[in-house]
Amino acid sequence: MRFVVTVERDEDGAYVVECPAIPGCVSQGATEEEALENIRDAIRQCLEVRAERGMPLTVTTHEIDVPAG
Repeated sequence: MRFVVTVERDEDGAYVVECPAIPGCVSQGATEEEALENIRDAIRQCLEVRAERGMPLTVTTHEIDVPAG
């Protein structure tokens, strides 16, 4: 499976990664590479929990255009 993730640095310099298609699926790491590896594990675990609870595995995400202004 392929997922889009967001990556940002927090105020302490850690990399925080989130998977928008899976609500609450967030991880972090000291480096961007570590954070990306950690989110892979978090995604696997989130999908397992959602499947066990009978929840949809993901939510729908869309890209939209917003005029600059």
